[in-house]
Amino acid sequence: MKLVKSNKQKTYEHIFKAAKENDKKGFRELFLRLHDRDQHEVFHLLYPEKKRKISDFLTPEEFAEIFEWMETEDQESAVQYLPDTYMAEVFNYMAADDVARFLSESDETDNVTLLAMMDDEESKRVKELLSYEPETAGSIMTKEFIAIHNTETMSGVVKRLRKIGREAETIYYLYVIDELDKLVGVLSLRDLLLSPEDEIVERIMSNQAVSVKVNDDQEDVARIIQDYDLLAVPVLSHEGVMRGIVTVDDVMDIIEAETTEDFNEFAAISRGDDDSRTPSAFSTAKSRIPWIIILLFLGTITGSLIGVFEETLESVVLLAAFIPMIMDTAGNVGTQSLAVAVRNLTVEDEKNRDSLFQTVKTELGAGILMGVVASVVLAVMITLFYSNFVLAMIISASMFITISLSTVIGAIIPSIITKFKIDPAVASGPFITTINDSLGLLIYFTIATTLIEFL
Repeated sequence: MKLVKSNKQKTYEHIFKAAKENDKKGFRELFLRLHDRDQHEVFHLLYPEKKRKISDFLTPEEFAEIFEWMETEDQESAVQYLPDTYMAEVFNYMAADDVARFLSESDETDNVTLLAMMDDEESKRVKELLSYEPETAGSIMTKEFIAIHNTETMSGVVKRLRKIGREAETIYYLYVIDELDKLVGVLSLRDLLLSPEDEIVERIMSNQAVSVKVNDDQEDVARIIQDYDLLAVPVLSHEGVMRGIVTVDDVMDIIEAETTEDFNEFAAISRGDDDSRTPSAFSTAKSRIPWIIILLFLGTITGSLIGVFEETLESVVLLAAFIPMIMDTAGNVGTQSLAVAVRNLTVEDEKNRDSLFQTVKTELGAGILMGVVASVVLAVMITLFYSNFVLAMIISASMFITISLSTVIGAIIPSIITKFKIDPAVASGPFITTINDSLGLLIYFTIATTLIEFL
């Protein structure tokens, strides 16, 4: 592994040297041997004055393949350092959805100028994608797909596929349209190759084509591709006209982005809406302050509980030593149940989704079993270390009840949140933890106060 990294680094150094010496032949010979991903890394590492030379070293078509691998920040650097005419040509060679994605994410690019310099047909495709609402099927679809007519023969389709196949995002599905460009079926590459050459498309195609509408939410699109195990799904206008396709690689990006968003909300650390890539300290703090205020108010309840049972603590100071353990366990168990409940609520497939009753039943059962094990272990440990059987019973009973109820609370709260049409991920870990902390302390001190005369 180290040898591979060493050879790679040496290649990078030779490329940097070639760029410095304006050795176009040497640069191209070394650079074009690299994988697209490594080419992107080289561009990222180049100094600004060296980046400007890329337009002399590489053709727009060659750089287009690298540009698609780049993060938005590096893409903006390319647009900044390279001539507009060169970048317009680069965009002409890129898939329209990739260009649209960059233009929509970039705050520093003159979209109007670049679009005006692109070929009319390519510019029109990009503008169409930019016209759709963000995070919809229309905004993430690609226009590079192969549509065939239901009256064509298999031999005719193969000939056309050989001519235009390289321009398409995928050729494994061929979408069959009628004279009005409406989707009427889908033909797989397998069926195309295994069918007689003189056979008509309409007789071989599948009429059960799964599709989505241009305004469908991107999460719904991702779920459809996942549920039907598709490589791509056609996107239709409300009139049924074929507008584009969404491919599985785009869906993977969507799932990753949505999972990150849900995780941030789950942890109450969601970023500000003004800049999802490089949020400022102000926007980050602004998005978290509401949660902090809520948790502060809930935290005062926990503090008040300790104050209410102050006499119990003064009578047996040793009880205070077990407060962190009760609170931590309650919060952790509740958060685990919360994760299960949120996941269950976000599953669209009814077959894979448990009812609220089933979820609560399962979590309560698990909580009781965990509580029994934890209470037995604690009873033995406290009896051995402190030689106080009553204290052991107080701690064990408190732990058993706290764990059992914490699992139920963690499972129920997301459902309550959902009833108010709020994302269940907003029922975050800190929120559940604070509630269960208070519950655990209430149970602990109530039992301790009841049995304090026996301590």
